[in-house]
Amino acid sequence: MSISNHRQIILDIETTGINKIGFHYEGHKIIEIGAIEIVNRRITGNDFHVYLNPNRVIDVDSFKIHGISNDFLLDKPCFHEIADSFLKYIYGTELIIHNASFDIGFLNYELSKLNHKIQKIENICKIIDSLVIARKIFPGKKNNLNALCLRYGVNNSSRKFHNALLDAKILAKIFLIMTSGQTSFVFSEKTKDIKNMIHNRKLTPLSVIFASDEEHYSHELYLNSIEKKDKICLWRNKY
Repeated sequence: MSISNHRQIILDIETTGINKIGFHYEGHKIIEIGAIEIVNRRITGNDFHVYLNPNRVIDVDSFKIHGISNDFLLDKPCFHEIADSFLKYIYGTELIIHNASFDIGFLNYELSKLNHKIQKIENICKIIDSLVIARKIFPGKKNNLNALCLRYGVNNSSRKFHNALLDAKILAKIFLIMTSGQTSFVFSEKTKDIKNMIHNRKLTPLSVIFASDEEHYSHELYLNSIEKKDKICLWRNKY
């Protein structure tokens, strides 16, 4: 892919539920896909967003997380109706996903049920797991979206429920910050850069402003009051 047209897609999904392992093996389905396009590190506004009818009941625990009801999804398309347009949207891109194995597992499961010519998303996209990146930067710390928002100062006040498009937008901002190269944890390099900047800068002579006679007089009066009270005034000591 040409660096002059570097296209990345930030992706998130919501599902009817998960099993104990965290994947789709109990027949759970995707109910929302949200994707944000980034070209040359700029968010373009060319989003992909769709709700899907899973033709199965949503687990209560999952409903509490995303707030998407079965009634809301009744008139929405099924996955097979949007599969081609979705695959065309992501084809040949870097796909950035937080905890990528979860989302890719569900997407590949949906494709396998369709017997589609494309069976695995990783065959048409390069998968980048932003959770892996975050864990390398912040080892041993929480690295979910809320924790990263707090760490990087990204506003997530509207994130009352999990929402695929909103979470993709939040992740896009976090990913761009994490991979910007502007925040360095190697302080010696940062110090070196600052020294070089100071060395190469054309310095402007500083202005010197002297106290007026009136200010000198006021200062002497103040020192007199200190000397009268404490018997000694350090500012008048001579060394």
